[in-house]
Amino acid sequence: MASGDDRLSGWLADYDTSQVTIGVVASHSALQILHGARQEGFRTLGIAVGENRRKMYKAFPGAEPDDWLVLDDYHQMLDEAEWLRTRNTVIVPHGSLVEYLGAENYIDLEVPTFGNRRILKWEASREAQRKWLQMGGCNVPRVITDPHDIAGPVIVKYEGAKGGKGYFVARDYRDFRRNVDVEEEFTIQEYILGTRYYLQFFFDPIPDDGYQVDGIDSNRGKQLGRLELLTIDRRDEANVDEFYKLGSLRDLREMNIEPSFVVTGNVEVVLRESLLPEAFRLGEGAVASSFELEEGARGMIGPFCLECIVTDNLDFSVFEVSARIVAGSNVSVGGSPYMNLNEYDNSVGRRIARCIRKAIEKDQLHAVLS
Repeated sequence: MASGDDRLSGWLADYDTSQVTIGVVASHSALQILHGARQEGFRTLGIAVGENRRKMYKAFPGAEPDDWLVLDDYHQMLDEAEWLRTRNTVIVPHGSLVEYLGAENYIDLEVPTFGNRRILKWEASREAQRKWLQMGGCNVPRVITDPHDIAGPVIVKYEGAKGGKGYFVARDYRDFRRNVDVEEEFTIQEYILGTRYYLQFFFDPIPDDGYQVDGIDSNRGKQLGRLELLTIDRRDEANVDEFYKLGSLRDLREMNIEPSFVVTGNVEVVLRESLLPEAFRLGEGAVASSFELEEGARGMIGPFCLECIVTDNLDFSVFEVSARIVAGSNVSVGGSPYMNLNEYDNSVGRRIARCIRKAIEKDQLHAVLS
């Protein structure tokens, strides 16, 4: 079987890079990806199951796809790979695509894809994430391997991108047993009290200016590329931020009410400026360590998110990393307090499209795709 680099080179050899189409599954953060691609002059393709999604996109003409690929099941994308390649398609991944296809199927999708798709193997495993983050110098919450050892507040999380669905807080083993779905893979983390921030970065391996990430790569040497902080958000979750108004956790459970972490929306925030150096240190560490995840690793490419808690001592604890665009960036379509310091009318979606366009102009498309 051809290596990932050989496979990508073979696909791109047949591409007309002046006619690239940006393809995206119509969900998650597709509106800003499609809008940003259009702003940068690309043709766009929406991918959906059934016809229902198409009508909604007509409500946003600036982001309505030029063409559609309508499927009976998202797994049909694997069978439509040749059709997608004949249209010079570059797939931009997001959480819904990875969830619908599964990480392994996504890795096997035979279409050029923005970013390093193999890094999602590390994102998909909480144990691998933990190793990655620790390699990058991040403090991470303590993990409890035996639920009988729960002796204080913990949060139980299931594997995969589920938007917080099923997460729950437990105070002891009895709480854990009452709520856990033993059919699912889960991780038990200590519950750290603080403010949650979702730091959304972008790593571009091509430029040699700006905030350069220091690391080791056989192709680039010490400086690996430019790190940008694009936006920061917090999440609105179904009831966990409001349920305290009804009483204690014990009172709620007597009423058969459980706190829910299902994400329903996002709010844009800014970080205390004196904390920005530490935020960049964490982002730089995550990128630099990504080049060491496996032999020949290409590292992080494009948008990624460090999901953090900041305590009242102003210490960061990083509890998760998302190695692609996150839905929280939807609040920053048209710019953010950080993006606007460099360029107005931006978005993470447009930053992806600009990265692809600049790579085409410099004949380095292979450097940002996989």
